[in-house]
Parts: sequence; structure tokens; C-alpha cells
Amino acid sequence: MGQHFHPKSGVIDHFDLKPGRLLARKYEVIQPLGTGWEGEVFLVREHPTGIERAVKLFYPHRNLKDRTANFYARKLHKLRHCSIAIQYHTRETITYRTVPITFLVSEFVEGELLTSFLGRQPGKRLTPFQALHLLHALATGIECIHLLKEYHGDLHTDNIIVQRYGLGFDLKLLDFYHWRAPKPDNIHDDVIDLIRILYDAVGGQKHYKHQPHVIKDICCGLKRSLILKKYRTAGHLREHLETLTWQ
Repeated sequence: MGQHFHPKSGVIDHFDLKPGRLLARKYEVIQPLGTGWEGEVFLVREHPTGIERAVKLFYPHRNLKDRTANFYARKLHKLRHCSIAIQYHTRETITYRTVPITFLVSEFVEGELLTSFLGRQPGKRLTPFQALHLLHALATGIECIHLLKEYHGDLHTDNIIVQRYGLGFDLKLLDFYHWRAPKPDNIHDDVIDLIRILYDAVGGQKHYKHQPHVIKDICCGLKRSLILKKYRTAGHLREHLETLTWQ
């Protein structure tokens, strides 16, 4: 894996951080965790505590005047009491190829992407009963975010981590892609995404016609207008799940 640096434009679009490298004299790089539009995430070990953390380094051209990093940090701090959101710790700066790079330090969330979790289930899908528990955990978490007048904006199975599964689900959300102030459509998009996750979790189009009424009643055939007529927010969806009659 080589480092990408374009001398003419001065654009850095990849960080070649080898295991063992020390960031800000106290975060030892262990391994990369993922890459996004605005930067890259690495698993690190904090010195001298030995605690594992996640750090997100921002590409300079995606973080002009630190606006993206600062907005991201403020949003995570605002959501610190929402258990589904990753907990932000602090902000640091390093020099990479003579360029100042900002990175944010947050908790390292152990678990499995929901995509992978679903892929390991019998038939690569959940039973309706399990899927409703998944949806309830997600709706409860997103409701907390909505009550703080925020939203996620890009909910799907590749940015949800399953930390624990038993009677219910313990979940964490990865990326919050959008930074604008929320509008009603943003909240509605989150609700539609929640319903889509339920639809996919029970097997998608291939198995939809065989689903019980309780699932079809929530999914509404994925028709946006019908879904939003029933559930305007994640809170409405949570309330429905907690009062539905299983038949």
C-alpha cells in the first residue's frame, strides 16, 4: 500500500501509516479500519494506558480550515448521551509530508458489521421476530438522535455495528455523512432507511411475499408515502413496535 501524494496539487488522498507508528507521541498505529470520502480511520493503542482507540485522519482538501473535523467533533459531542453513537474523546494534529493533518480520537467499537452478521444467519436473513428486535434497537437509537434535532443521513447495513445480540441488539452507528442542519426530509429519510433495513434483514424482495402481516404492515411495500403516513419520526416507529400485537 503506497502513499498517494500529488506534488502539483498538494493533495493527500491516502495515509500510509505503518503499524507501530506513533501519532502525537501517544497513539500507536495498529491497523487501518476503513476509508471514507473525508479521510481514513485507524485502530491505535493509547500510550501509556494501553487502551485501544479509533482515530480518524482527515484529508486536508476535505477539511479546509478544519471545518469538517470540528463539525464532526461537535456533532459527536452533542450526541454523547445517545448510546448508539460512537463516543468522541479528543482532537489532535500531526504533520504528514510537511502538511498539518487533523485527527479525532474516539472509542474503538468492537463488533461485527450488520452486513456480515446477516450473512452468517440461516438463509442469510433474520426471522421476523429477530428482525423486529433489530428494528426496535435501531429506532430507539435514532429517536435519541432525532430528539437532539440531528439525523444520520445514510443508514444501511455497512455502517451499523452489532456489538451484542441476545434478547435484543446492542448497536453502534459508524459514519454521519451529512453536516447540514436537519430538515423534515432528513428525518424522513432516516425513517425510510430504517424500514429498508428491516426489509433487507428478513430477506428482501425474494422472501417478502411470505412475510407475516406484522412485517408487511411496517414495510408498506417500501412505498415512501405510505411509510411516512404511519411513521413521521423514529419515535413513532419505536412506539408502534412497542404496542404491536403479534399474531
